[in-house]
Amino acid sequence: MTESRIIVALDFPTATLAEQFLSGLDPASCRVKIGKELFTAAGPDFVRRIVALGFDVFLDLKFHDIPNTVAGAVRAAADLGVWMINVHASGGFDMMSEARVALEEVPGTRPLLIAVTVLTSLGEDDLTKQGILCSPAEQVVRLAEMTSEAGLDGVVCSAAETPLLRERFGDGFVLLTPGIRRTRDVRGDQKRVVGPAEALAMGSTYLVVGRPITQTASPAQALREFNSAAAGDC
Repeated sequence: MTESRIIVALDFPTATLAEQFLSGLDPASCRVKIGKELFTAAGPDFVRRIVALGFDVFLDLKFHDIPNTVAGAVRAAADLGVWMINVHASGGFDMMSEARVALEEVPGTRPLLIAVTVLTSLGEDDLTKQGILCSPAEQVVRLAEMTSEAGLDGVVCSAAETPLLRERFGDGFVLLTPGIRRTRDVRGDQKRVVGPAEALAMGSTYLVVGRPITQTASPAQALREFNSAAAGDC
């Protein structure tokens, strides 16, 4: 298992492109995230291949359904050998609790189970349109409280929310932060972003990085730069 705090988002449309990209990376240098597009295109066998290559896999499918269905889904995901799985906190306490219980029945080391709070692509106006009359930070805290009560390992959140969440839930609670960008990187569709060193200083546990690594001429060099920043070397 790698000690890197960086999770590279494999946002590719096909298994071939993803595997070509991964051929240039050392599994000891990062973890990887497989999301909905790639999983739908490549399927469970692709996940097994990436695990067999030695990569810690975060299966980012954001399960959100009735409790029994989600419990079965996380159990099936654990059978793939992944390192981390997530669900939507908005699915409710019972859904999250049953998912946690399902993973406790998995033999060996179970995957981490975390919950999505508020997507980093959403701002306050977006929440208002959904009928949620509070700031993203307030909604994140509300959902994180429920996640903790359900016994999950942590949450996905913006770095802006990490200081409060770290203070409230302690060092053992995983805070996974997407939308990580260096100063020179394009923000894309992320509205609430910070740099790697800043995010870790604010309390993040793991950092998800996509296009600033995957869409560069030298992904391995970009990854080294992110790892150096995460280690406080620059």
